[in-house]
Amino acid sequence: MSETAGQQVSESASQQVSTSADKPLAPGLYLVATPIGNLEDITLRALRVLRSVDRIACEDTRQTAKLLGHFGIRTPTVSYHLHNENARASELIETLRAGGRIAVVSDAGMPGIADPGATIAAEAIAAGIDVFPIPGANAALSALIASGLPSEHFSFHGFLPAKEGQRRSALETLRAAMTEATTTHIVYETPHRVIDALADVVVVFGPEQRIVLARELTKLHEEFLRGTASEVLAELRSRPSVRGEMVLLFAGGPTGETADNQTPAGQPTLAKEVAALMIGEKLSEMDALKRVAKTRGIGKSEAYREWQRSQTRRR
Repeated sequence: MSETAGQQVSESASQQVSTSADKPLAPGLYLVATPIGNLEDITLRALRVLRSVDRIACEDTRQTAKLLGHFGIRTPTVSYHLHNENARASELIETLRAGGRIAVVSDAGMPGIADPGATIAAEAIAAGIDVFPIPGANAALSALIASGLPSEHFSFHGFLPAKEGQRRSALETLRAAMTEATTTHIVYETPHRVIDALADVVVVFGPEQRIVLARELTKLHEEFLRGTASEVLAELRSRPSVRGEMVLLFAGGPTGETADNQTPAGQPTLAKEVAALMIGEKLSEMDALKRVAKTRGIGKSEAYREWQRSQTRRR
């Protein structure tokens, strides 16, 4: 591109920014991304919108107050969170119908991505109200682009279930659906559950499953842990405490032994151990499963699920 053409493009872009900033904000719903840690990640457009709307609907008004105070924004706020989302959405829609301008923000990141925002966006669209996305920081995408894993195809699954049985079932469902080694799968996890979640990844996908764990993204102690599931689990277990929001990423199917055969060389699979006890010691199926579960140090429910999977594969 010539120097003259470059100057023309630059001048054109500057004029567009200036014109946009000078225009009054149009009526409608604004889904505004906020920083996930570093306050410098707020965009100029986001600041203009937050200053110009009639009201800001916040996942936590106290958390948003810190952001608004930092940038000297005095727009009125109202709570809009998981527990009042449906009722508050209806109330805000009436304001929007009357020509109002409302911004929705979560505590951090993009509204509607594992945070409130999708419900009111859908209701606004159904009511014929304009919905404007205001781009910005997002933990899942920030983790993905720095993970070193494939980024052309990816799938986001939100937070894993809190309870062990439901979490393992969710991981097993994901494993069964994973057919492309070039697809990266992304989940969120909390610091007080991440060790248990990684232990479940080891059980379901195998200890050699390659993963990336991104912690404290954009913050002072930002960290990427890359390695096998067992290596990352061991690293976290060695620490006196684990802090910060987590993003867990892994690509394709399991690369090592899975729960059906994750035993040292020469040791039988769970299915073979159960069958041997049923035949050799004439134990019932349930008693054999209990014995094997105790020997392997796993839960009875996990042993039963793996036994069922092995029977299904044999049919």
